[in-house]
Amino acid sequence: MANLKLACVLFLCMIVVAAPIAQATITCTQVSKSLTPCLTYLKSNGGSPPPGTCCQGVRNLNGMAKTTPDRQAACKCLKTTATEISGLNPTLAANLPKNCGVNVPYKISTSTDCSKVK
Repeated sequence: MANLKLACVLFLCMIVVAAPIAQATITCTQVSKSLTPCLTYLKSNGGSPPPGTCCQGVRNLNGMAKTTPDRQAACKCLKTTATEISGLNPTLAANLPKNCGVNVPYKISTSTDCSKVK
């Protein structure tokens, strides 16, 4: 009986420890809120740099996406959102992290395969 209890406790500990690793904690709401200040810029012709509030949102989002599941979730949200925004300039979207001085490990594009994001 003691062995069964020990096995159950170990199993529960494994679930609790593994759960944060396996699941993304970043949500599409967080992604949207972080990048809302970028909308006007992303619909423009790019004649001016992105606003400071936009770049702060990009930095915040990059800071939230620490794990591979988080980065994949953010990627999926960005792809979905990009297809829903009319007038979005895809070149500005792809270059937004670079224009804000942020290194993002994948291209922001509707053609990005988010399952390959690490």
